[in-house]
Amino acid sequence: MSVPRIRRTRIAAACLALATAGAIALPAGTAAAAPQGAQAAGPLLSYVVNTKANHGQVQKTEREIAAAGGTVVASYEQIGVVIARSDDPGFAAALRKSNAVQSVGASRTKGILATEMDSAVERVATPAAAPSDGSEPLWANQWDMRQIGVDRAHQTSLGSRNVVVGVLDSGVDATHEELAANVDPSLSASCLSGKADQTWAAWQPTTSDHGTHVAGTIAAAKNGKGIEGIAPNVRIAAVKVVDDGGFIYPEYAICGFVWAGQHHFNVTNNSYYIDPWLFNCAGDPDQAAVMTGVRRAVEFSRQGGVLNVAAAGNENYDLAHKTTDTSSPDDTTPVERQIDNDCLSLPTELPGVVVTTSVGVKGDKSYYSSYGLGKATVAAPGGDRRFQIPDTPDQNGRILSTVRGGYAYMQGTSMASPHAAGVAALLASTHPWAGPDALRALLMAQADAHACPASFDPTGDGAYKATCEGVTAYNGFYGAGIINAAKAVR
Repeated sequence: MSVPRIRRTRIAAACLALATAGAIALPAGTAAAAPQGAQAAGPLLSYVVNTKANHGQVQKTEREIAAAGGTVVASYEQIGVVIARSDDPGFAAALRKSNAVQSVGASRTKGILATEMDSAVERVATPAAAPSDGSEPLWANQWDMRQIGVDRAHQTSLGSRNVVVGVLDSGVDATHEELAANVDPSLSASCLSGKADQTWAAWQPTTSDHGTHVAGTIAAAKNGKGIEGIAPNVRIAAVKVVDDGGFIYPEYAICGFVWAGQHHFNVTNNSYYIDPWLFNCAGDPDQAAVMTGVRRAVEFSRQGGVLNVAAAGNENYDLAHKTTDTSSPDDTTPVERQIDNDCLSLPTELPGVVVTTSVGVKGDKSYYSSYGLGKATVAAPGGDRRFQIPDTPDQNGRILSTVRGGYAYMQGTSMASPHAAGVAALLASTHPWAGPDALRALLMAQADAHACPASFDPTGDGAYKATCEGVTAYNGFYGAGIINAAKAVR
């Protein structure tokens, strides 16, 4: 069985794989013609160009981009970031000479081309009818919801319609019977061009069910049709940041976070890392510029009232003790490189972001979940079909949720993160006064502390060996603990 790519999705669906990566289709010759004397045309690339956040400086930067043979895709004056394209290999070097530009970096290593992606997942038959007691037909298989007390939470609250959760992902199927009532088209958009496009078709899923799966965990309706989400009465804003190749490039994410901040979402879910670098390092000028642009966008969203929730990753990597990266760049040919803790996974390791690790049905760290003392904020069910099998009718250790045309199982920190986002939505409903910092503190306070294991080597051969540092109240595997929806609505 094949699955889409999306790192925080780089292990969803059948065991090990959901990671969002790919390339957006654009016509050849999109970039402006290079000026006389410029180098021969290279691949068409996107660039993050950082300047001061004011109208005059941004306008000057736009003129400098044109003079260097590039085209402006989008300008975000609020944060001083301009997205540009050029096929001139000397474009970035030329711009770095401008006193209007603080930094500039290519956002990808592969030219902008069309690609395809097979997004098959293990589907589940749609129930014919609701049980006579009015419960959800597939509730028996939702071990994850029972694990965090969703059934008990729903006795008190289903969430508030005033709360909006942005699903920054591959699009959300707004026609799905579990989601149609909750997806808000007025707040939904695609960011795949580098700027927001609210056309209905633009933000609908095309090749990937990942975003629809995430949305179902957060807010699938309690309607007797199939499953139920954590906060079935909140609204979902579908913000498409995953292209048809499965990639989330920096310009997509920057657009998504600015959109969330402009529209004052309460929470966003980010089940991905920003491609093409698993970790971005300040010592590389391209990666440094990307770090600056994304950091500004995330901070803008936070100032707009948004709590950003992200997945820790599926590499079983200790984010607190970085040494090497062998998977980047993932849009061309990966090379092994030495890294340190100053190299960051984006947006996961940015200030204020809720970093969510994954657990299985036993409450233990999933074999694939990345972790790290001082990095993990909370833990949530993401599934572990290899070592933690639930006593359910399906005995499927993954997470059941919505996909186009029905339901399917996936696993990964991609699935853990929306559980945390859903509980955050319940907290925002219960505490409407709470801003993002207060919501983050509340999310950590309601979590059930979980101690480090004596050792972690589920295979017995070191294949998934990991070291948990910290104390019961706060450690590298579980952060402040496993989220608890029932506590969140008190």
